[in-house]
Amino acid sequence: MSTPIPPSLQIIPVPGIPEINPGDDLSNLIANGVTQACGLLEGDVLVVSQKVVSKAEGRLVTVDPDDPLAHKPLVLDEARRVLRRRGDLIITETKHGYVCANSGIDRSNVAPDIAALLPEDSDRSARRIRDAIKGQLGVSVAVIVADTFGRPWRRGLTDIALGCAGIKPILDLRGTDDAVGRELHVTEVCIVDELAGAAELVRGKSTGVAVAVIRGVDPAWFGSGSVVEDVVRHPSEDLFR
Repeated sequence: MSTPIPPSLQIIPVPGIPEINPGDDLSNLIANGVTQACGLLEGDVLVVSQKVVSKAEGRLVTVDPDDPLAHKPLVLDEARRVLRRRGDLIITETKHGYVCANSGIDRSNVAPDIAALLPEDSDRSARRIRDAIKGQLGVSVAVIVADTFGRPWRRGLTDIALGCAGIKPILDLRGTDDAVGRELHVTEVCIVDELAGAAELVRGKSTGVAVAVIRGVDPAWFGSGSVVEDVVRHPSEDLFR
């Protein structure tokens, strides 16, 4: 029996979404932007920047625009614990369980006197967007809230998923066979991180494109799950903390 060919994917940027302010109806703005850009089909995946989610949810704090380290006290407020320090860099575990620099607090793509915090619950944020899109456009899609993270032992940044809705976070291949018939025992693929990274290729860091549509995703990938519950590794399984 031949091995099935993986699906081909189309990744479509959604330009034209305006600057987001606290209290804005983000789902409505996304729906309007996607309708103009490409429309939505059943089974599409919407990848949404964490930054616009944080802005819409009011996760913004005023800081001294002349002090590049003015956000540092917020880093400790948002941390469950500090893992490493080197100079001004702090690696923390956030209250969500993410391990990242500066508790994910960011001052890029916001006003000089503003620091953006991570959403309180990105899985919930993704569910809200998904439900609103279904109500407005009548289309069932999956939603991923994505942010840019570094990775231990590797240079460079990539987008990963902070939250998701309507899609399985992990594709568990344990118990299936590889291409030569050998049973896989440990292979679990983090689909939501892979899709978040793929979407970033068309969104970029300075283009102002906060949303992308991924089309052609395998229907078997859709389902339920949580990034915090299913992707974040439990400390009991962590060999490095």
